[in-house]
Amino acid sequence: MQNSRRQNTSPASNRPPIKPGNSNAQFPGVGMTLSTYGQTRRTTGIRTMNADSLTPKNRRITLKRIFLSLLAIVIIGVGYLGGKSLYELHKAFGGSIFGLFETQKLNGESTGHVNILLAGMAGQNSGQSGGPELTDSIMVVSLNVKKNTGWMLSIPRDLLTHIKGHGYQKINAVYEYQGVKGLESQVGHDLGIPINYYAVIDYNAFKEAVDAVGGIRIDLQSSDPRGVYDAYTQLKLPNGWVTLNGNEALDLARARGDNVAGDVSYGVYSDFDRQLHQRQMLEALKTKVTTAGVFANPIKLASLFSALGNNVKTDFNLSNVRRLYDLSKKIPNNKIKSISLNNVNGQNLVPPYAYYYFGGQYVGAVLVPAAGYGDFSQIQAFVAQQN
Repeated sequence: MQNSRRQNTSPASNRPPIKPGNSNAQFPGVGMTLSTYGQTRRTTGIRTMNADSLTPKNRRITLKRIFLSLLAIVIIGVGYLGGKSLYELHKAFGGSIFGLFETQKLNGESTGHVNILLAGMAGQNSGQSGGPELTDSIMVVSLNVKKNTGWMLSIPRDLLTHIKGHGYQKINAVYEYQGVKGLESQVGHDLGIPINYYAVIDYNAFKEAVDAVGGIRIDLQSSDPRGVYDAYTQLKLPNGWVTLNGNEALDLARARGDNVAGDVSYGVYSDFDRQLHQRQMLEALKTKVTTAGVFANPIKLASLFSALGNNVKTDFNLSNVRRLYDLSKKIPNNKIKSISLNNVNGQNLVPPYAYYYFGGQYVGAVLVPAAGYGDFSQIQAFVAQQN
């Protein structure tokens, strides 16, 4: 008898047969929600990728992408630091930033001598209550560009001089009365030399510059075997080679042996000791700045330029700075003389302190040139011998 059952024509009959072993991939398991099922499918099967499943070609592509990403981060970082450095340089020295890549002769080079006035002070933002605009550190640096030698001379802050319109006053008051150009003129007149450039630096610039280059090393040799202790700054250092950070360098630059409330200083006894330490630290900073370890390091360079940009007033432009850097590299430290007016071949050109009154007003304890009030002839002759 012929089979008369009707053929099933429902839609389900048109579905392709389910292949054995593939049922788990087609349907969710018992008790599995649809959301869990979808997540499971995305993390299983051929869509899962791990290091073992990467072909050599894919590995190369992945490593290349990682390398390019890291390179982009480095380029952006260096670009930021470089841009910041150039901006800070522009703040300090003005002019076009391209001047840093140019070089031109400095004023005074044609005569063989470039004379630079350096003046340090607390500044208005120092928090110092008394005399923030007094230049308590005054120094002249002279470069002999023909012989590749130089000298540094400290000018005592209490040196008595005649300030036009203000009579006899301590030289550290000139800046407060007449500004930097007045100080430049006064120092040039008293020493008998032209001043070609100036830089007025506040305490923050010096401290930050020392930190920017990673500290400085000096050979401290006090007359006290214990080394140096300054009661005012609480700085304590041993004799011998010491490494100073920014705060320590600033404290040493300010230390002159003041006693505070029975606390007795030792190893530093006067402003002349302070001047000596300042010259030592300037020399050490010059050494650090002109090494490749600073100029090849964008982070240190940015920090150094930031210190200068925020705290220095100067008439150097960027091209001058580049030229000064090139000249300084040619002059080793042992060819730079560190000199003071209180010991010139055994002679003191600024005898011990005298108490000075002007117009019935007490000016203070001052240093008067050995040749007499307002007579700088001996000092000028000594300076001329250095050239």
